[in-house]
Amino acid sequence: MDSALIVSYSEKTANSLAQILAEASVNRITTLSNAAQARRVLIDNDFDLCIVNAPLPDEPGESFARYIAETGVCEVILLVKAEHYDDIASRVEDHGIITISKPVNKILLWNAIKLTAAIHNKVKAIHNENKKLIQKIEDIRIIDRAKCLLISHLSMSEPEAHRYIEKQAMDMRMTRRQVAEGILKIYEN
Repeated sequence: MDSALIVSYSEKTANSLAQILAEASVNRITTLSNAAQARRVLIDNDFDLCIVNAPLPDEPGESFARYIAETGVCEVILLVKAEHYDDIASRVEDHGIITISKPVNKILLWNAIKLTAAIHNKVKAIHNENKKLIQKIEDIRIIDRAKCLLISHLSMSEPEAHRYIEKQAMDMRMTRRQVAEGILKIYEN
């Protein structure tokens, strides 16, 4: 993981968490003391991991942890008081939030950080694959629209239109999508 956000009202706890993250080779560590500041920072910045030390001065921390988990590709560790652990953990686990009861055992936290790093890498890979698939689907849609225009305007068959687009792409050293977009510009206007 490259970056982490620590949201903790306790400066001492925040410094301890930052030290553990630094030992885990996290390069960019941002520490904030309340959820309002963190929400503003999250608008412009992405983090790989967010550790929320609940309660926060402006909210309990549980809803903020859910907000983070729902709005980005960021793994969340929520630190809660031992007496609230079971109740809170059951409410946030469906959101993919790892909950740890306080006082925090350094080894347990270290293992949780390593676990979240593995999860983050897997989620990031799936997210990137999803982006590629969405791009391919969009490419296919544009190419198919271009084929339909060639079929209707130039009386080509589907295989002829397909071959035409592929040949133009090879001859002009362009992608099939770029050729298709050119066809759309010509015949859709």
